[in-house]
Amino acid sequence: MTQSNLTETATFLLRVTLGIMFLAHSLLLKLFVFGLPGTAQFFVSIGLPGWLAYIVFAAEALAGVLLLLGIQARWVALATVPILAGATWAHFGNGWMFGYPNGGWEYPAYLTVLAIVQGMLGDGRFAMSPSLPLQAVFGQRSASS
Repeated sequence: MTQSNLTETATFLLRVTLGIMFLAHSLLLKLFVFGLPGTAQFFVSIGLPGWLAYIVFAAEALAGVLLLLGIQARWVALATVPILAGATWAHFGNGWMFGYPNGGWEYPAYLTVLAIVQGMLGDGRFAMSPSLPLQAVFGQRSASS
């Protein structure tokens, strides 16, 4: 297997695992464990508006599906960075380790970095709707720049 093939496969695996994580956190945790009203109550308890919980839930569920299918995964991953950074902020006062009571901030910080890396790498193999390359969006810089 060439390095290019390995990179495309690794990017695909990252995309799928991020998608599964988002679905687990939205559907399983926020919807079925805490319930959307309970999630909204948690948001209020940390100083955020309760309605934001519903938007975060929907964004995470949609991002999970889009990542799994490989639909514009680069941009979907980058769009989730503010949500993941917010989760890092929400858990910051609980300490570093996620195993601490109420979960620390190391896991959401790690997921934030993974979403950034996914955005940098792109879609990987088996993408249904591949993202435009970064160069196509931001322009190709000349060697003299």
